[in-house]
Amino acid sequence: MSALRRAGRRAAALAIASALVASSLLNPPAQAQVEPHPWLESRVMSMPHSGGELEAPMNTLYAFERSVKAGGDMLELDVQSTRDGKLVVIHNADVDETTDGHGLVSKLPWRKVRKLDAAYWFVRGKSAEHGLADKRYKLRGARYGDVKVRGYRQIDFGIPSLAQVLEAFPDTPINIEIKGASDDDLASYLHNADLLAQLINRSGRTDVIVVSFKDEAIARFHAQAPQIALAPGQSSLFGYFLGGVRPAEGTAALQVPVSYSGIPIVTREFVERAHSDGYAVHVWFSCSAPDDWATYNRVLDACVDGVMAAKPKLLERILEARKIERPGRPGVDPCAP
Repeated sequence: MSALRRAGRRAAALAIASALVASSLLNPPAQAQVEPHPWLESRVMSMPHSGGELEAPMNTLYAFERSVKAGGDMLELDVQSTRDGKLVVIHNADVDETTDGHGLVSKLPWRKVRKLDAAYWFVRGKSAEHGLADKRYKLRGARYGDVKVRGYRQIDFGIPSLAQVLEAFPDTPINIEIKGASDDDLASYLHNADLLAQLINRSGRTDVIVVSFKDEAIARFHAQAPQIALAPGQSSLFGYFLGGVRPAEGTAALQVPVSYSGIPIVTREFVERAHSDGYAVHVWFSCSAPDDWATYNRVLDACVDGVMAAKPKLLERILEARKIERPGRPGVDPCAP
């Protein structure tokens, strides 16, 4: 993982801390009645984070296809928008970290973004890492046909549009995080929420969960697409964690880090409380815990409903070895008495 990305995630963690205090003590969200949601019955899901960013170039069709073939139950991805209003699947606000291009996504037209090599800086086990020897970048150039990967097309190594992903995976549920041009650019989050609601409504898809760090973006999306399940933003999430204040109407899942600043978030007690209130619990690892055998087993033992793994093949081996139940597949309930 690059220093740039680690720094960005540390900044995000600090923002979460501030929101935690503010939401639970100063301005808690309004109470909402919650009914048990069908996502509670979809467990235990493998939700490869960005397609499994330590095993394949993140947020590419190549990564998504590999993760589904490996047994992934639900795609997890991020969306930004181009200068001409195209929703594209990329984590960062700029293209610099993962591609051979430069600049903010929001300042670039789709015709340029679509041509970039999203595997340019990929190194297995490190995600995007700059400055290594050329031989370490095994997939560099696959976007342009300079490297051949059997069974995959050149387009699979570029930045896809969200519409392309929806079309390529019509039967695979998708978890979509609304991103923005910067943490303090709320207008960009709201703009992307509008674009996402329009696209999802046109698609007719309902096997989707939408999340964002910004509660305002989630509310904007929900007002236009109330049929779609939500996961709360950071303020509402930590308002619930600390003060038991239920998130807004439409919330179906709580998507939480393994821990924060050494404080365990994913515990059996927390998960049981969430389940009793009608919420599924999905856990992510980035900057909160290592993606390794011990941690994957630990969160499974805490009774979570979905695991957003950067190493989906490793997670799959654990799920298979323990014969854990999966959506549509009977198995062992890791939390059975």
